[in-house]
Amino acid sequence: MHPLLLLILCLALSLPMAYSQTPERTPSAPTRTEGDGPYPRLILRGGILISGEGAPPVGPVDIVIEQDRIRQVAIVGYPEVPVLPQSRPQAKPGDQELDISGMYILPGFVDMHGHIGGSANGIPAEYVFKLWLAHGITTIREPGSFNGLAWTLRHMQAAAANQIVAPRIVPYVGFGQGLAEPVFNPNQAKKWVQDIKKAGAAGIKFFGATPQIMAAALAEAKQQQLGTMMHHAQLNVYRTNVLHSARMGLTSMEHWYGLPEALFDGQTIQQYPANYNYQNEQDRFAAAGQLWAQAAKPGSAKWQAVRDELIQLNFTINPTLTIYEASRDAAAQRNAEWHQDYTLPTLQRFFTPNRYAHGSYWFDWTTEHEIQWRENYRLWMQFLNDFKNHGGRVTVGSDAGYIYKIYGFAYIQELELLREAGFNALEVIQAATLNGATALGLDQEIGSVVAGKKADLMIVAENPLANFKVLYGTGHYRLNADNQPERTKGVRYTIKDGIIYDAQRLLADVRTLVQQAKAAEQQP
Repeated sequence: MHPLLLLILCLALSLPMAYSQTPERTPSAPTRTEGDGPYPRLILRGGILISGEGAPPVGPVDIVIEQDRIRQVAIVGYPEVPVLPQSRPQAKPGDQELDISGMYILPGFVDMHGHIGGSANGIPAEYVFKLWLAHGITTIREPGSFNGLAWTLRHMQAAAANQIVAPRIVPYVGFGQGLAEPVFNPNQAKKWVQDIKKAGAAGIKFFGATPQIMAAALAEAKQQQLGTMMHHAQLNVYRTNVLHSARMGLTSMEHWYGLPEALFDGQTIQQYPANYNYQNEQDRFAAAGQLWAQAAKPGSAKWQAVRDELIQLNFTINPTLTIYEASRDAAAQRNAEWHQDYTLPTLQRFFTPNRYAHGSYWFDWTTEHEIQWRENYRLWMQFLNDFKNHGGRVTVGSDAGYIYKIYGFAYIQELELLREAGFNALEVIQAATLNGATALGLDQEIGSVVAGKKADLMIVAENPLANFKVLYGTGHYRLNADNQPERTKGVRYTIKDGIIYDAQRLLADVRTLVQQAKAAEQQP
């Protein structure tokens, strides 16, 4: 077993479930009451496999799972003709079998930027976790543990022991979190990194610091075998852009801030309007939409040099394209079809324009803003595709809970956006599965459907390579053979650690949570 998974499991088995009974910013998840298994032996019969490793679909296959491990992947015939009985793994007394004939099997998705609540107050962890699992997400990297590391570790441990309905949680901590005052010198930075390692964190999220402090913290993180990620905030990006931080040892970047700045060749600082104020959210996001236009041109010597050095440094880009999607079409994201049934009232209020709320920047969002952002996306996507084509690692993250983005749904939107960027469908699936596992150092355990790995899978009736929309919890809207509009059902089953979850039941649970929250707000 991978050391990180072993540590999580050991903590889960050795520490009691000790959730606080006092009100929390994000209410804790309840004890698991659904999900079947794991079984001594489970056989999935007749599916079509998309392995996550770049191979094309193959099927029909039977997959044998013992407890939480894949033990055999057997090709059992050919399309459009009866399965060959002699090719099938034989059932033994007591085996469980699930007929998924004609359905598609994929590895569980990895969300590399999955906040467990942490934006608006009162978002239940149950709501977040069930939406993730209902969309096939079996592992998340928690980028910052803004509910507190102790809270995140409790849920990590409970998820590892499958005491709650939740994906696997890899907890990162915001740099300096828990200190009474900011980190002022390299020795303090090293000490803080050592302390969070002892506390149980798997990694660190940086927003920016002086180069001396960043260098010390990153060096100590490497020594402590902690992962690192960074949102290169505009207040610090001149001193530490993506190339600077990657050279110091940063292993992954979030979003795209810091990348255009590394590509500047006619200036050294972003051109801001004279009346710009970073604390004005519309100023912040409007100016951000003009940033890629200031970078080196695609294919230029500077562009190629930055691209190639990041690849040489084995750097990971986790773009979260989806979180800025409203910047190029605010109405489409504000009115997304899933908001009615799946968006909690507290999130809906958080998304409403508000000068005090991060990301609620629609003070006077215009056609011009959206046109600038569409050009921003065109150049950003071009770099991502070029980076991938030359061997760079791109992963999938959602950053849901902000800017009209709902857990699970935002992740599928990210898949569609990578497809728009030029990734072919198999490259998108690889980014969502094996690439994420590799970036987390878990690729020997999860990320692809291979004998010996964890039984983390998702099963969908329609072909997602032809249409990622079939993965949405709201399904794909289409006309059926009777000339009537219908919706497909999205993911049918999500399997995590060998436990089978009915994705449709999880979605129904979430709809009930939303209905109850709305009803409670209407009470006098």
